[in-house]
Amino acid sequence: MILYHGSYIAVTKPDLLHSRPNVDFGKGFYTTPIYEQAVKWCFKFKRRGKNGIVSRYEFDESAYNTLKILKFDSYSEEWLDFILNCRSGNDDTDYDLVVGGVANDKVFNTIELFFDGLIDKTEAISRLRYEKPNLQICFRSKEALDMHLHFEGSEQI
Repeated sequence: MILYHGSYIAVTKPDLLHSRPNVDFGKGFYTTPIYEQAVKWCFKFKRRGKNGIVSRYEFDESAYNTLKILKFDSYSEEWLDFILNCRSGNDDTDYDLVVGGVANDKVFNTIELFFDGLIDKTEAISRLRYEKPNLQICFRSKEALDMHLHFEGSEQI
């Protein structure tokens, strides 16, 4: 499977050292099988006057047989709980990969309403059901990166 990563540089050797904590699926290297999603990730760098570079990788899907994986097939209460734990720094899970929807701006607005106590969890999930999920795959272990993700090239956007 081909995966993409949007940044301001070509990431030829992904690592966890440069990962930010307190994001959707916790500290990790974020990729997507959706090229257009990676391009969107580049625009936050372009708005700051930097380059936009999409790196391309081959993902060895045998990882699904050997790694500890958490997969969300849709926006759900479990997905929302996991996102909230990760974003608030309370994630203590040891998944190698987490796969699921992106908390983009529209989704994040719903999460913020819930987080601020303005809507309950049932209402939040109800609103999220109408959002078209994007897909992100977060590599959270060195083993997952080193053994299953192989750089193929990059292009400037």
